[in-house]
Amino acid sequence: MTITINKTVPTFYPSLRYRDAPNAIAWLVKAFDFKEHLVVPGPDGTVAHAELSFGNGVFMLGSAPAGPGPADATEPAMDREGIYAYVEDVDGHHARALAAGAEVSRALEDTEYGARMYTVRDIEGNPWTFGNYSVAL
Repeated sequence: MTITINKTVPTFYPSLRYRDAPNAIAWLVKAFDFKEHLVVPGPDGTVAHAELSFGNGVFMLGSAPAGPGPADATEPAMDREGIYAYVEDVDGHHARALAAGAEVSRALEDTEYGARMYTVRDIEGNPWTFGNYSVAL
């Protein structure tokens, strides 16, 4: 089998949210040999956005919202995980998703790290975030 490694900018970025994102970053670097590419601090020791590289892949993460939520056994994990996909025309893509009946879970917004993005749930409740932020390693 031949595997071709694409050295262009990825289109899909797996992502998770952690209750203790700084600790998670340190552990992922130590345990899996991920490399810190970018860490954007948030308020009160949180992480607004982070990117860890592994080969030519990118894993994104950030701090989970404070309070009860996804880490509790009674709450679904879907608010801590998801897929991020790069799109050039975020507003047009957003309009298309809404027209198809997508449930918005994070409104269209401009982030503190320069991206324009939004999150919707698919027909089975899985979160998908689309934005114009891409990572070049």
